[in-house]
Amino acid sequence: MPLKLEGKVALVSEVNGVAAQAHSVIAAEYRGLKVAELDDLRTKARKDQVYLRVVKNTLARRALEGTNFAPLGDRLVGPLVLGFSMQEPGAAARLFKDFAKSHDKFQIKAVAITGQVLDAADVDRVANLPTRDQAIAMLMGVMKAPIEKFVRTVNEPVAKLARTFAAVRDQKQAA
Repeated sequence: MPLKLEGKVALVSEVNGVAAQAHSVIAAEYRGLKVAELDDLRTKARKDQVYLRVVKNTLARRALEGTNFAPLGDRLVGPLVLGFSMQEPGAAARLFKDFAKSHDKFQIKAVAITGQVLDAADVDRVANLPTRDQAIAMLMGVMKAPIEKFVRTVNEPVAKLARTFAAVRDQKQAA
């Protein structure tokens, strides 16, 4: 059933608001998938905090205007589902990549991250971005390394003295 003008305006406004807050967006062609398969994708998307929306391409282009993802409008051709990563930049890419592995008819068409449009082949790069928790862990590791090195350096003279005393003790006991 076609949307009336009010419905289209509301849809464009909703998608525009989501796009303004999103970190990345993935467009994929879903032609040939069954409704149950798309429902499975939607369920996984909700769990991963990915906003999924099937929108007509003309409405999607209008919705993306004024956002970082406006350049993606040229690549919107065919029946597409748009996935917006709301929390982590790689969430939608990981979701779509995993879904495409098990569904041959699901084809990723374009990836956009912070205003830069990438080819579908670059979805692996975006999907391999660390999650927020992984990034924090990596940062903590980098911040902790110099402190650990300093503590080991400060502790080394005392440890060397203890080893020297132990060696002298062992040598006297052996004699």
